[in-house]
Amino acid sequence: MKYSVITFGCRVNQADSIGFEEDLLAAGAVAGPPDAADLVVVNTCSVTAASDQGARQTIRRVARDNPGARIVVTGCYATSRPEEVGGLPNVFRVVPNDDKPHLLPMLMADGLARLGRVRLPPSRDASAVAEALADRRSLGGGWSAGRRLDGCGQPDPTTAERFGDGEGGCGAAIEPGVAGRTAFTLRVQTGCAESCSYCIIPATRGTPRSVAVNEVLREVDRVAAAGFKEVALAGVHLGSYGRDLTPPSSLIELLRALDGLRAARSDFLFRVSSLEPMDCSREIVDLLATSERFAPHVHLPLQHASRGMLAAMRRPYTIEYFASLVDDIRERLPQASIGSDVIVGFPGETAEDFEQLAAYLERSPLTHLHVFPYSDRPDTVASTMGGKVEGRAIRERGRRAREIGRGLADRFRAAQVGTSHRALTLDDGTLAVTGNYLKVRIPPGRARNEWVRVRIASQHDGELLGC
Repeated sequence: MKYSVITFGCRVNQADSIGFEEDLLAAGAVAGPPDAADLVVVNTCSVTAASDQGARQTIRRVARDNPGARIVVTGCYATSRPEEVGGLPNVFRVVPNDDKPHLLPMLMADGLARLGRVRLPPSRDASAVAEALADRRSLGGGWSAGRRLDGCGQPDPTTAERFGDGEGGCGAAIEPGVAGRTAFTLRVQTGCAESCSYCIIPATRGTPRSVAVNEVLREVDRVAAAGFKEVALAGVHLGSYGRDLTPPSSLIELLRALDGLRAARSDFLFRVSSLEPMDCSREIVDLLATSERFAPHVHLPLQHASRGMLAAMRRPYTIEYFASLVDDIRERLPQASIGSDVIVGFPGETAEDFEQLAAYLERSPLTHLHVFPYSDRPDTVASTMGGKVEGRAIRERGRRAREIGRGLADRFRAAQVGTSHRALTLDDGTLAVTGNYLKVRIPPGRARNEWVRVRIASQHDGELLGC
């Protein structure tokens, strides 16, 4: 059977999609393009109305280009609007976020083995494999980070032999380069208990749930044995990591445990995904500044620089706090990339509010921006607010914010010319990404997933200095 996984949205969705692909590969399926796949899994986002629209357009396009495909839709849009999603062409199953760990068992129960010749070992039927795969999962609504079972229901080795050529009845497994991935995205937390007035995600992802520290460490060993050299740590509200565990833990405890991994993993790099500003503690900044195990890269969603807008959004910090935090990071990590998210056109946003945002962004040490034009999300507080901003004004403010973001990125890349960095090769080996998130072209001759030393020669090119 040929499958394709299409992923929208955040790193948590990316991590979930890796889990789908591991299961499908272990069951003997083969990756392919959407227009030639028997099964297409669409992992959706619902952070904006445009995200929903993008998912609908993609599903319709897949159904048009590949009428024989059976489409499974999951993710936040599928969770918030299951009937709407289920009415789209060729969609034969809608899987809410909480059921993601059981996606392949569900498909087995639906007769997936008859769809496209999934290889089942002798004397193992679909229901047995489905049960084994379900046992791989823990943490309702998320992936297990502990010892797994392979596609035949056998204990999964944590050595490199599991990740070789994929010979045998149980199929292959994820390794660097499979499905176009060089770094591995590891979801260590899901769910959110914050009450931001515009956000639908707490309703689609549920309450916070964390993976225990020892299970995260075992998963890192597993993916390192597979050949991965970089792991991005992801969570819906990553900064809340560990608060739900017994006994309670914290993100800094997890990061320190990862920093202390044995010397055999000394070439391993961790990248911390998006952190809410109030969760980026001095201890975390200190660790990022002093450890070579963590990329000098942070992403801190600002959302707005107007006090009134931050209060209306129910964001638990002030612009003064955010600016002080970012300035401190820039002082401690002079070459770090510092990204952020902003929302334009929130209900009640005046021209003066937007000018406050623009003025801060222009003078800030941020290096890149994600700009979100506001759109009502179902059942959120903001959707009931008055003072809705006219669409033309939202589009113009979004255009200007993106223009500021491009200027920040250009300024950062220009400032990095002449500096040298360790970088990981991507694609065919002629592209490399540095710890501070610069992607540069390098001369051919390297394979994917190699550490190299590069000197930034221009905004988009690097010179090889050696390993």
